Amino acid sequence: MAEDLILDATLTKAEKYRQLLPQIEALTTGEPDLTANLANTMAALKQTFGFFWVGAYLVKDDELVLGPFQGPVACTRIRHGKGVCGASWAQAATLLVPDVDQFPGHIACSSASRSEIVVPVLKEGRVVMVLDVDSDLLNDFDHDDQVHLEQLATFMASWF
Repeated sequence: MAEDLILDATLTKAEKYRQLLPQIEALTTGEPDLTANLANTMAALKQTFGFFWVGAYLVKDDELVLGPFQGPVACTRIRHGKGVCGASWAQAATLLVPDVDQFPGHIACSSASRSEIVVPVLKEGRVVMVLDVDSDLLNDFDHDDQVHLEQLATFMASWF
């Protein structure tokens, strides 16, 4: 069933997150398919915030493997500890990177990406996925993004 997001364009970023997250929960609750839920969630984030790139990397064996995303083509596989996504997985921690060119070992899936936030999704204390959001602007992510994307990641863990 198709759904329309209801968002007020005049809201602050934090207010948009507070309106969007319950809508994502409503859209995905009761849907057992992981791919469908991830696809709709990435589309909702892209539609609401206009992120350059937003997507899921799923932990499969010793790699992160590209899942549903919105934006330009992306790296398909990322090794544990490599780049921002691999580092977030290894540390089981959110990484907010204001300038990706300053991040040691950054993997440039797109040369247009300038800043990034990566949030791990944990199930029973184990990282099962990372939520990766890229911007084509420097220093585009802040505390509001971190708090609300971590809240989303906690909800997303229920899909695994």
